[in-house]
Amino acid sequence: MFWSESFIYTLKEAPEAAESVSHKLMLRAGLIRMLVAGVYSYLPLGFKVLKNIENIVREEMDKTGACEILLAALQPEELWIKSGRDEQMGETMIRFTDRKGRKLCLGPTHEEVITELVKNQVRSYRELPVILYQIQTKYRDELRPRFGLMRACEFIMKDAYSFDIDEASLDKNYKKMFIAYEKIFKRCGLSFISTKADCGVMGGDESCEFMVEALSGEDKVIYCSDCNFAQASTETKKCPNCKKDLKGITVIEIGHIFKLGTKYSKSLEANFTDADGTIKPMIMGCYGIGVSRLIAAIIEQNYDKDGIIWPREISPYDVLIIPLNMAHRQTKEVSGELYKNLSAKFNVLLDDRDERAGIKFKDADLIGVPLKVVIGEKGLENGKIEIVKRRDNSVLLVDVDKAMAAIKDIIK
Repeated sequence: MFWSESFIYTLKEAPEAAESVSHKLMLRAGLIRMLVAGVYSYLPLGFKVLKNIENIVREEMDKTGACEILLAALQPEELWIKSGRDEQMGETMIRFTDRKGRKLCLGPTHEEVITELVKNQVRSYRELPVILYQIQTKYRDELRPRFGLMRACEFIMKDAYSFDIDEASLDKNYKKMFIAYEKIFKRCGLSFISTKADCGVMGGDESCEFMVEALSGEDKVIYCSDCNFAQASTETKKCPNCKKDLKGITVIEIGHIFKLGTKYSKSLEANFTDADGTIKPMIMGCYGIGVSRLIAAIIEQNYDKDGIIWPREISPYDVLIIPLNMAHRQTKEVSGELYKNLSAKFNVLLDDRDERAGIKFKDADLIGVPLKVVIGEKGLENGKIEIVKRRDNSVLLVDVDKAMAAIKDIIK
């Protein structure tokens, strides 16, 4: 992709309303733009990052044997009344009545809808277990939207649901999801912690929360880096595992898994016939990841004074080629040839703008592509170009005819 054709609009300064590091950098780097408070549009760079995260989530979820579906965003309010969560959600739920008089809501989550779906399909223990997941937009009327994508009124989640015949089967799926979540967050380049958590309005008997440390985090935990013990509390004390002092940190929640038990299957009558002929409620689990929130969390742990530093799998592009002077014939030719060869295997962005080198360098650091290839007249006089790693700004000077091989080795 050529920069001039890519709809990238960077900002020198973030708007005053932007509070967190990630919110400021997402706006400055041209990832998102606000439509109204708590509602954002994704620009090409942001959308590419979002899709890269979704691909990682899909790959790891598919490995667990879960099947992807897509549930309706419009939900009948009566399902929420049956489950008893109608009043719990209160004004957070966006409700309305259609022209036929039906009371509907925009789905803030999908436990009720998935339970209704499965109960109408599954009848026998022979059809269980079932694990279904989706990546979809959720809607919540947040009282105070904050920190960009961190607490928004419209956001993207991966929510998965398991249906089992007994607690032992639920335990297996719960552990399977825990392992999948660890793989997802590691691939996203995150340093994360997990801890048992309150089940809240979701209900159920047990839950585990996944969090990343960040200055803009809204939650607080006490944490031991030696044994990875974490607990939702603000009181500092000794760790029960290793007896060392615990540190209080602020965190962002990025994922949550729940053992729901029969909370929804009983209220919505999602039953199955067991081997002995008895009718029993399905045992459920729920597993959520804030997909759009992950973008913010990744930035909070991967940035410097100049901008974003994307982890390899998340970055919108693998390589950014920076010709310092497109009017110089050899610079343009070398850049074009390298772009053509690299594009056969990698996602490459070529900064073909007629801009000063300083502007190109600043924008390059701001958008955070892992590898920069700098092509200038002086270097070409000696048959050399520069390969710069964004994370540590280390520079490798290579021969023009060896650049392709050197870039491939670095990316591998």
